Amino acid sequence: MADMNGAEPLGQNLIKLISNVCFSLFVMSVLIFTVIAITYQPPDPWLESTKAITAAFSRYENATFHPDDSVLSTGEDLVAISPASSPTDRPLTFESLEREASDTIQLLNLTESCEDASLPINCSNPSVRVTIERFNLKVFSGINFFDYQTPVRGSKPDECDVAWRFRSKKEKSWRKYRDFRRFRLRVQENCRFEVVNAGKWHSGVKAKPPSRINKPSSKSPSVFVVDEEKFNDSITNQAALSIRKGKYLYYSRGGDYCKGMNHFLWSFLCALGEAQYLNRTFVMDLSMCLAANYNPSNKDEEGKDFRFYFDFDHMNDSVSIVEEGQFLREWKQWDRKHKKDKIPVRTVTTYKVSPMQLRKDKSTIIWRQFDTPEPENYWYRVCEGQAAKYIKRPWHALWKSKRLMNIVSEISGRMDWDFDAVHVVRGEKAMNKELWPNLDSDTSPGAILEKVMQMIKPRRKLYIATNEPFYNYFDKLRSKYEVHLLDDYKDLWGNKSEWYNETKILTGGQPVEFDGYMRVEVDTEVLVRAKKRVETFNDLTKDCKDGINTC
Repeated sequence: MADMNGAEPLGQNLIKLISNVCFSLFVMSVLIFTVIAITYQPPDPWLESTKAITAAFSRYENATFHPDDSVLSTGEDLVAISPASSPTDRPLTFESLEREASDTIQLLNLTESCEDASLPINCSNPSVRVTIERFNLKVFSGINFFDYQTPVRGSKPDECDVAWRFRSKKEKSWRKYRDFRRFRLRVQENCRFEVVNAGKWHSGVKAKPPSRINKPSSKSPSVFVVDEEKFNDSITNQAALSIRKGKYLYYSRGGDYCKGMNHFLWSFLCALGEAQYLNRTFVMDLSMCLAANYNPSNKDEEGKDFRFYFDFDHMNDSVSIVEEGQFLREWKQWDRKHKKDKIPVRTVTTYKVSPMQLRKDKSTIIWRQFDTPEPENYWYRVCEGQAAKYIKRPWHALWKSKRLMNIVSEISGRMDWDFDAVHVVRGEKAMNKELWPNLDSDTSPGAILEKVMQMIKPRRKLYIATNEPFYNYFDKLRSKYEVHLLDDYKDLWGNKSEWYNETKILTGGQPVEFDGYMRVEVDTEVLVRAKKRVETFNDLTKDCKDGINTC
């Protein structure tokens, strides 16, 4: 009886112990779920396809960015799907071409006899254009073709020149570019035309469209006018500002000024994202600073124009912005005329005032000031923490400059859109043996050649995108490949180029240097268009991209 009485408390204690453990586990699971729910940040849809860049940027909170600035990603590179095109903007396909060819043949059977091969080719014959279209679709599989012009007579009786608009299939924007080539044709026994030979990029000079730069007028000989169909990023074309009727978000310069391009973009898009969240127009300073690592002098260079690097026209269409100079003039003018009704301004001196706290503010201008020491004065700090749930960076608004993209298309076209590429990162990383002990040796000419030969067939056109300053550094690869470097195309930004004249429009006639930012942008986009790509940190070296133990 005593044993039974003694066993009863033991069983009760065991039951209590089990119930306590179960309750503790339940409480712990509820606590974990609550923490996850509070701290979860939904992904930015524009960055969903580029988790690597998001992770790279996120690592640098509360510190200066040090990511790889030898590749510059913008909206064209980050979106997963090309923007929708109108039905009239569909690229040519073999299916649509066959329908066109069928209609053309029926038309010819009614109106013309078979052309004699001994006579000059009638370039205006619709079958000539269909034959060239079919040839291009077969040869240039990485290109979407649009808007062929009627072919015109070339320099010889069997030659026709023709122009068209196109877009690389790897480009996500809806911008188009022009090419015009010379084709040599013959008439087969079945009366069909055949392309015997196709000229190189821009060889069809008789079909060349009018220049995008109009000749200066006699009244204003120093003024160039850009064809508005191509791009129009003039500040004066922004709508007239009625400052009192709008709501504005104004950021003063902070520690992001003169930092690397990736740092600048991460901060700038945070500011644009907050403006969108607050339903305000963002006041945009077009004056930028070129970071020292992009300059031979190794010094920061101020006074660079945003439009040198990015498509201001597209951004103006995509988000609500106003140029800072115009905004400040209107602000001062209003306050001078309406001394008793000055513009209401809310000054915010710390990033710790969150966008959510400003959502209901009715001031005409919210002015964020960043006067504290680094890293407290970085713009992107506004988008950290809880704000990351609400602020979405509008990557779709940021495209590379059309002027630079024209150079990209020109380089790719000169290589007939049939090339491979290797991305060679050297510079400061190659000199830092503590973080990248093998990079210097792994990117030596001999090592690069050995690795590239395992991945790319010899005799191919090989474009090398690199921050290596010495042009002859890659000469060893020339024994096996047709090597192309950015400096092989200096005429595209020389003093006789379209780019040179177009950029002078932005500076009042002052020449613009083709600087390090521009080189990175062009290198990045040519690299993207390669058929096969060899990367430094995935293929050439065993080192990690961000240093030891970061792979």
